[in-house]
Amino acid sequence: MHGIYRAQTAEARSRRDSFIRELLNDVEVYPYTKETALLAGKIDGEQQSRGIIIPFGDLLIGATALEVGYSMVTANVRHFRLIPGLTVVQL
Repeated sequence: MHGIYRAQTAEARSRRDSFIRELLNDVEVYPYTKETALLAGKIDGEQQSRGIIIPFGDLLIGATALEVGYSMVTANVRHFRLIPGLTVVQL
């Protein structure tokens, strides 16, 4: 959604909006639960105590993947590899 509203033209905005809507029809979206929040807090606290900082958005995504038992497939593995127990696959 962020990219839709940053588009420079109405055409780009429309193209991006269509892409997101099609994607949401094909991909299951998992909720961010209390359990996921507790897990994210645990991971963040443990990693920060070791001097490791994980950007908040990546931390939430990674904790959600752990909570539902999924691996992460991403082109940007840098931050996700900092999450213990998370299997990360680079595109």
